[in-house]
Amino acid sequence: MDFLPEDIQRYSEAHTEEESSLLKKINRETHLKILRSRMLSGQLQGRFLAMVSKMIRAKRILEIGTYTGYSAICLAEGLEPDGKLTTLDINEELESRVRDYFSYAGLTNQIDYRIGDAREIIPTLAETFDLVFIDADKENYSFYFDLIIDKVIKGGIILADNVLWSGKVVQPGPDKDTKAILAFNQKIRDDPRVENLLLPLRDGIMMMRKN
Repeated sequence: MDFLPEDIQRYSEAHTEEESSLLKKINRETHLKILRSRMLSGQLQGRFLAMVSKMIRAKRILEIGTYTGYSAICLAEGLEPDGKLTTLDINEELESRVRDYFSYAGLTNQIDYRIGDAREIIPTLAETFDLVFIDADKENYSFYFDLIIDKVIKGGIILADNVLWSGKVVQPGPDKDTKAILAFNQKIRDDPRVENLLLPLRDGIMMMRKN
C-alpha cells in the first residue's frame, strides 16, 4: 500500500501536522484490536481529508465506509457549525466502538452514523452534499459513484480511496477487485460530469470536482 521509500514516508509524516490525541488513540487501538487495520486512513491521508474539508468549508459530507471512524473525524474537522456528516458502514460489530469515538470527539450531534447497505441507504438520502468520500467495497465503486453524482452540488468534491490498490493496477493478471478499480478509474477519466486528479497518496486517491 505504501509506495514511497520508508525514509521519505517518515520525512513526510514528520513535516505534516500531527494527529490529535484522539486520532492517535484510534490509530493505535485499530492496529492492536481490529482486523484489516491497514484500512485505517492514518496521519497523512487523514490530514489531507481534513484539509480538503476545511478548504471547501463543508456543510454536508457523505462518507461511504466508516470502519473505525478515523476518516469521519478528520472530515468533520472542516464542517461548518451547522454542518452534518453522514457516514455509512455495513459492519455492525464495530458500531459501539465507533460511536464511543464520535462521542469522545464531541461530534455526536454532527455525525449521522448509519449501519446498513450503502446501496440501499444512499437512494433514501434527501440531502445534497458538497463533499463525498468513497472508501468501501471496491467492487461497487462505480455503482456508488452513479448513486451519488446527482446528489453532489456543482463544484462539489468527491474523493475515492485505494484507487492504486497496492500497485496492482499496473500489474498483469488483475483479480476481481483490481478489475473493478481499473474500470472505476477509467470511468471517472472518461466522465464529462467531473474533473479528476489521481493522487499517489498512500494507496491512491481519486479526486473529482463536479462540473
